Amino acid sequence: MNLLVFSPYYPPHIGGLESHADEFNKHLSARGVRITVFTPRLPETALPQETRHESVRVLRFPAVEPIPNYPLPAVWLPLFWKLLQAASTPKPDVIISRTRFFSTSLFALLYAKIRRVPLLHIEHGSDFASFREPWKTTLGKWYDRIFGVLVLRYADVVIANSLASSAFVKRLSGTEARALYRGVDQKNFSPHPLIEVFLGERKDRMIIGFIGRLIDGKGVNDLLAAIIPLLHTRDDFVVFLLGDGPERSRIEATISHSEYSSRIFSVGQKEHDEAMRFLQAFDIFVHPSYTEGLPTGVVEAALAKKAIIATDVGGTCEIISGKGDGFLIPPKSPEVLREKIEYLLEHPEVRKEFGEAAQRSVATKFDWNTTAARSLELLETLAEKRLLGKNLSQRRAENREASDSSEALRK
Repeated sequence: MNLLVFSPYYPPHIGGLESHADEFNKHLSARGVRITVFTPRLPETALPQETRHESVRVLRFPAVEPIPNYPLPAVWLPLFWKLLQAASTPKPDVIISRTRFFSTSLFALLYAKIRRVPLLHIEHGSDFASFREPWKTTLGKWYDRIFGVLVLRYADVVIANSLASSAFVKRLSGTEARALYRGVDQKNFSPHPLIEVFLGERKDRMIIGFIGRLIDGKGVNDLLAAIIPLLHTRDDFVVFLLGDGPERSRIEATISHSEYSSRIFSVGQKEHDEAMRFLQAFDIFVHPSYTEGLPTGVVEAALAKKAIIATDVGGTCEIISGKGDGFLIPPKSPEVLREKIEYLLEHPEVRKEFGEAAQRSVATKFDWNTTAARSLELLETLAEKRLLGKNLSQRRAENREASDSSEALRK
């Protein structure tokens, strides 16, 4: 089977969608599927072409980001069309797209309909994108209601990465989406040696950490608003922020003006395994996002037995329940976040209980073997329907030719 995947981002670009796409492809290719990924060349330092895993070919087309985190293909460049032609060989049996509001999903839908190839769409979102500026949120909603709906309605099959995503797909487009959790490759990591360098002589300080993209919707400014007042009254913790994005300069400016820059460390983007080594050293993992489908960082923190404080958005409550396995709080609530952080700082036994309970709840739920097997069944069904439809069209054409010949003989 040949798959052509239109992915809005792909490693080395870092994020939950990227890791899902990469691991999904790795596990399917191990089952004999040949995959071509057609994705923007972002960051520009990424290799233009490469082979990842077994039978996974990546072609990166030129793209621009007029709005941060929303890449657009540079269709005015001949190189884009040359790479698309290369991605189309061999002809795919199924097309895959990811998240309805990215331009790559709309392009995948058009390509699938023109080439008469079935489209499987994977939805990662569980609500309209949310931003600090109301006009951005409004613009995102209009785009979803015009173009996002098209992708969801006209895809042959829609998979949602959480029950919350499935419900949103139904609410937005009326389409039934099958909820299928992502897997997570479980590894054992030792704490990163740089942790001790940052801590200096105060190695007894507790660590509050965030890992994710530094974009408006991740709520990192709420985290800073929550912890900066605590830094005035407590000297027993530090904060690590891992990630990069358009909000990084604003976040680092806030840190530098807080008078506590020596205790809040923005360490930038890290490769996945390196980021997991930082995670291993955290005492409290905070995920203050405004919208989510199924946040990978929360799953990874739960597997690492970390005490978690996360906003109750999207599928987050499908990872931790907020009842003895972590705190679920409302989004955009720095005061509530501050209260929960202080409580966990003062109660190490609760941190331990939360971490162990969270790990138990996710250990078997997020399994790539199950996810890959079910996904392959759907893909094979789509490919078979395409083949049957092709054969039926051929038979109809043959029947028409035979009928025309008979009519000509009678005349």
